[in-house]
Amino acid sequence: MARNIEIKARIEDIELLKAKVADMADKGPIEIFQDDTFFSCPNGRMKLRTFSDTEAELIFYRRPNQSGPKESVYSIAPIASPDKTREVLSQGYGQTGRVRKHRTLFIIGRTRVHLDQVEGLGDFIELEVMLADKEPTEAGVVVANKLLDKLGISSDRLIEGAYVELLNKGVD
Repeated sequence: MARNIEIKARIEDIELLKAKVADMADKGPIEIFQDDTFFSCPNGRMKLRTFSDTEAELIFYRRPNQSGPKESVYSIAPIASPDKTREVLSQGYGQTGRVRKHRTLFIIGRTRVHLDQVEGLGDFIELEVMLADKEPTEAGVVVANKLLDKLGISSDRLIEGAYVELLNKGVD
């Protein structure tokens, strides 16, 4: 399974942060609309991420709920019929929530920087530092923390868990 170090934080001014990130980026911005449907999954989290009527990904991942940097392990499979797949998974496992967001993606080194506008929640930044096979988790944590510092994001802005959990709790 692939691994990364992930951090999410609530942000106040997405346009200001977008300019900062753009100045540091090797690639981007790439604008993406994502519609994520989550399903019951006892071993982690399972979501169907839909990009269009004919393009989606089924994503399984595990990561702890903590506000700081955390390791996420994941597997992704491409899906050509998202609506039918959502229907089948919903029948078999049950939906636990749905998250719709506009994502602006940048790449800084080996880090995917997502600026997310999440329906019903607001604006967030998510960092995903890609880890090489057998690379220690701590190496990615160092990269993530340095980038947070450069972007001026304080630890009191960090959030735990997934957007779907915040929506289900009614957190805004």
